[in-house]
Amino acid sequence: MTSTGAWTAALLTATVACLALAQTPGAPPLPSGGPELGPDVRVFDPSMPKEAVQDAVDAVFRRQERAQFGTGRQALLFKPGTYDVDVDTGFYTQVAGLGLSPDDVTIRGAVRAEADWFGGNATQNFWRAAENLSVTPASGADRWAVSQAAPYRRMHLRGDLRLDDGGWSSGGLIADSLIDGTVRSGTQQQWLSRDSEFGGWTGAIWNMVFVGVRNAPPGAFPRPPHTRVDRTPVMREKPFLHVDRAGAYRVFVPALRTGGRGTTWAHGARPAGTSRPLGRFFVVRPGTGAARIDAALARGKDLLFTPGIHHLDRTLRVTRPGTVVLGLGLATLVPDTGRTALSVADVDGVRIAGLLVDAGPAGSPALMEIGPPDARRRHSADPVSLHDVFFRIGGAGAGRATRSLVVNSSDVIGDNLWLWRADHGDGIGWTVNTAAEGLVVNGDRVTMYGLFVEHYQRHQTLWNGEGGRTYFFQNEMPYDPPGQAAWRSGAAQGYPAYKVAAGVTRHEAWGMGSYCSFDADPDIVADRAFEAPRRPGVRFHDLVTVSLGGKGTIRHVINGTGGPADARSGVAQVVSYP
Repeated sequence: MTSTGAWTAALLTATVACLALAQTPGAPPLPSGGPELGPDVRVFDPSMPKEAVQDAVDAVFRRQERAQFGTGRQALLFKPGTYDVDVDTGFYTQVAGLGLSPDDVTIRGAVRAEADWFGGNATQNFWRAAENLSVTPASGADRWAVSQAAPYRRMHLRGDLRLDDGGWSSGGLIADSLIDGTVRSGTQQQWLSRDSEFGGWTGAIWNMVFVGVRNAPPGAFPRPPHTRVDRTPVMREKPFLHVDRAGAYRVFVPALRTGGRGTTWAHGARPAGTSRPLGRFFVVRPGTGAARIDAALARGKDLLFTPGIHHLDRTLRVTRPGTVVLGLGLATLVPDTGRTALSVADVDGVRIAGLLVDAGPAGSPALMEIGPPDARRRHSADPVSLHDVFFRIGGAGAGRATRSLVVNSSDVIGDNLWLWRADHGDGIGWTVNTAAEGLVVNGDRVTMYGLFVEHYQRHQTLWNGEGGRTYFFQNEMPYDPPGQAAWRSGAAQGYPAYKVAAGVTRHEAWGMGSYCSFDADPDIVADRAFEAPRRPGVRFHDLVTVSLGGKGTIRHVINGTGGPADARSGVAQVVSYP
């Protein structure tokens, strides 16, 4: 989020303090033959009366609209068919179709995210998702006014899409989607669109990035601040739940794609990949002990986490190549005893998707670790991939972790990651929700698409591996250093948000934004937002720094180049470096 929402933090804290929600009562049963996925998964069938469907989705929204730090988690799943329904999407709610193609499920009405609860300000519309649906909007246009951790993925919208609700907004992601009409970004400060097709696009504030998008606007950064990369070098889309023609539930696991442009499924294309029966998955419900989950992994099971908060007293260890770990309804993992929540061995093809990892009070060395520290293998033919994986330290309560995500394996793909040290909510403060770094990359040839990292106390991202690539970076430096003496790296003032280690010889990044709002002491200075060795193989494209409300200074954009962004200038940009 940005400081446009932070000024209301005290009001917000009071609003959400009473929103610890129990599991939603009164959930309709699943259709005959469906798997038991718990009371917070609702599966809709086109034979159901439309009034009953509308009542059910409205009841979920009433519970979740303001529940920013509540305990409720919801998945609204639509079997193939046509529905007349208006789905307003609140916190921790996943709305998804169960077809193999988005066009297998048609919503005539809306699948939308509004910011009415916050006066039209969408800078805190986090943790929700719309996936694998086609929508014919009743008004000709739909709205997805969100910020971080709110993907619009594998969607077909037969109309226009608006990404704001009148107030500020700080998103976001569109991926593998077909928008027949025009996307209007409005007040969105930044946005990543990947492997999609648009009828058109209008709008820009600071950092709009298009990777592998058909009909993307020209890359004319900084006027307007559009960054365009015509093809996506390597990507694997997120796994998803679907039903086959016999009505059996399965998980589709997309194949790796190189040089991609446009969606994986539109215009009659069949998505490449494999479909796994749900019987291969251990279905994890809240209250399932970590020892049972680890035992299932040891037996060769994949994991399907149902909506809810899953408390862990030990690390979940993924050691089998090709394992899928999939969460429904923003399923949340909490390491209660100071361990790492989940670790992956140095193996091929693991997919982790749809999870929120929330730091516990004991303090973890890392919340997730991909590969051990001595990982050395190549995985380019079948990499590990992370999709819609989010990390949170504080906000829902006091939590601590030295680092959120450590990537030691090589060739890993990150697809829409938000790493957030909370700046509002419960359990926050410079000495309370402590967290040094967000992302640390030690592996080689790691690629990140949509990397959002905010408010960590030292580096937001520290990149030690060779051959790394980042397509879109959004960052806010910490709001709360009590003074310059508390926030400096040796002789340097502050910490660079994105640091490439001095020994790295190859690295490239596109569409990179870093902002400051030093609320506790507006006189604080960060010497630079980006730091990297000056070498021919290390290249940056389209960078921006912003002093939000003039609260603080970022002296240079990258190394000693560009800037300042301060109370006088506001915004600074660098088109290319070196």
